Amino acid sequence: MGEIERRRQYTTQRVAELQSSLIDAKALAEDRACIYATGSFGRVEAGKNSDLDLYIVGQDDGKGGSLLGRLDEICIKADLISSIRKLGLPEFDGEGKYLIHYTVHDLVDTLGKPEDDLTNTFTARLLLLLESRPIVGPEIHSETIDRVISAYWGDYEDHKEDFVPAFLVNDILRLWRTLCVNYEARTEKQPEEKKAKRKLKNYKLKHSRILTCYSAILHLLAIFGRIGAVSPRDAKDMILMTPIERLEWIVGQKDFAASHVVVGKLIAQYEDFLMMTDVPEADLVQKILDRTIDEKFFRSAYDFGETMFEAIGSIGNGNRFHRLILV
Repeated sequence: MGEIERRRQYTTQRVAELQSSLIDAKALAEDRACIYATGSFGRVEAGKNSDLDLYIVGQDDGKGGSLLGRLDEICIKADLISSIRKLGLPEFDGEGKYLIHYTVHDLVDTLGKPEDDLTNTFTARLLLLLESRPIVGPEIHSETIDRVISAYWGDYEDHKEDFVPAFLVNDILRLWRTLCVNYEARTEKQPEEKKAKRKLKNYKLKHSRILTCYSAILHLLAIFGRIGAVSPRDAKDMILMTPIERLEWIVGQKDFAASHVVVGKLIAQYEDFLMMTDVPEADLVQKILDRTIDEKFFRSAYDFGETMFEAIGSIGNGNRFHRLILV
């Protein structure tokens, strides 16, 4: 069994255990909210050292708030904390400060506005579309995705024959650049071990975030190359796949045969990355402190980016959508 398949099975098992444990959260969220995982659990590639990254999204109450009240939100968070401890999963990052409750309105209404970054709805919305899996409330999760797609495809009806999802792709590219570019530049004056931890995070992001962002772009590029437009249904199909599944889908399509080798290489490189990182963080930090291993790690990150660049060129083949991504 390969590492990718092993991770899928592990993630599926752990999510099922978590869902079975969340009795109170399910009852409180019913018809009012969903909880979705992002990160390695959202990508369905979690390992035994992976923690959970979760968002709570409540249905709109029609008055600018959420159908999920504040006290019920607290009870849901308590159930989540209790459950991950019972299951032996790592504690929530940042003492739970990233376990945020938004409304569907928050995710849609802030699109393109300055407060999108300030309130972190930008990240919550993009990760919903790029690497999320529902833990509680799958129907609300699906409905939320539909509403967000509708916002990005606002002028689709007038351009059905040649629609390019420029708004969404620009946001995907902004997510990648915001999170990852020049990440290491802020570490120069830090102690070596702290610098190593940040370099480790950078190394992981240069695999997982590239995959998350650019697998979506590759899939949309492929659809556009096939039919000359991208519909809301095409977008939903892409969103319901994991990042790796998007690459596997391309490899399974005969009309993209010219890209099969380079996309297959991406999958193999990512599998190597998953194998390299399937150890406790402290062990990885020690490897980063070893200059020889550090150089090997970051050479692999650079190579993965190079292969992704080749794949985009192969799939895009200079078409109008491909040009928009570059200029």
